[in-house]
Amino acid sequence: MSIEGVIMKALSGFYYVLTDGGSLECRARGKFRLDKVSPLVGDRVVVSPTGEGKGVLEKVLPRRNSFIRPAVANIDQMVIVASETIPVTDPFLIDRIIAIAELRSCEPLIVINKCDISEDIRLKDIYSKAGFKTLMVSAVTGLGIDSLADALKGKVNAFTGNSGVGKSSILNALNDFRIETGEVSSKLGRGRHTTRHVELYTLNNGAVIADTPGFAAFDSNEELGGKNDLQFAFREFRPLLGNCQYRDCAHIREQGCAVVKALSEGKICESRYSSYVRLYEQLKQIKDWELKKK
Repeated sequence: MSIEGVIMKALSGFYYVLTDGGSLECRARGKFRLDKVSPLVGDRVVVSPTGEGKGVLEKVLPRRNSFIRPAVANIDQMVIVASETIPVTDPFLIDRIIAIAELRSCEPLIVINKCDISEDIRLKDIYSKAGFKTLMVSAVTGLGIDSLADALKGKVNAFTGNSGVGKSSILNALNDFRIETGEVSSKLGRGRHTTRHVELYTLNNGAVIADTPGFAAFDSNEELGGKNDLQFAFREFRPLLGNCQYRDCAHIREQGCAVVKALSEGKICESRYSSYVRLYEQLKQIKDWELKKK
C-alpha cells in the first residue's frame, strides 16, 4: 500500500518522510538515479511502508518550486536573517537571495536580528521601502519573536542568512529546538557555520520551517538564470517595465529608461539598484548555451 508524505530530512542516502501515520526512514528506488531525479527536502512524495518504521520512496509529486543550493523544494516563504552588527550584513547578499526567491514565486521575509545591541534601521528602511515585510527581532531578549512566529504560520518557510547573524538562535527562540549554535569570531566578525544539512521542523503553531546553510550556498549564479529575467526579480521595477524608450532596455543607465528615472526621483533605493546592476553584470558573463545546458 502506497501513502503520501513530505520529506523532512535527507541524510546519507536516507529520506525521512513524515506521513499521517508517522515518520518513515526511506531509501529511493533505483529508477530515480536512472531518471536523474533527486528527491529534495520539502518534496511531497509517495512511499511504500515496509515495516518497522521503514519504507521505499516511489515517486516525487509535482513541485511548486525548487532550489539548487540549498537543495529544498515547495517553499512558500524565504526568511532572510540579517544583522546590523557583528556581522553587518551586506545588502547585496540580501538582494541576491530576494531575487532567487522572487523568480520562484517565493515570498521574501526580511528578519533583522540582534536589535537588542544595535538600533540601526538602515536595512529596515531599505527593505520596507522596497515593499518587503521586515521585522526587527532579538533572539536574546525575545523582542519581535512572537510577530515572527505569526508571520511563519500556515507556510513552509526556509531560513537562510550569512553565518553569525543568529539563524539557529532565532529558531531556538521560536520553538526551543536546541539547535547547535556557534560563537561569532571576534577577529572575523563571522560565525562558524553550524547548519550542515537541510531539515524541516514544525513549530508549535503548525508553521513548517527549514534551517539551511548560509549565504555562501547562494554564491553560484545558477539559481538566477539569464540576465533578461533579472528585471522581474526586483519588485520595484515591475510597474515600470514596458515604459522605457527602448523595448530591450537593460535598465543600466540607458536614456529614456523608466527605472533609471524612478531611481533619480528617489522612488527606488540606490542600494537595490546597485545590486541589480551588479547581478546583471555577473549574469552577462553566462553564455546562452550554458543556460540551455542547465
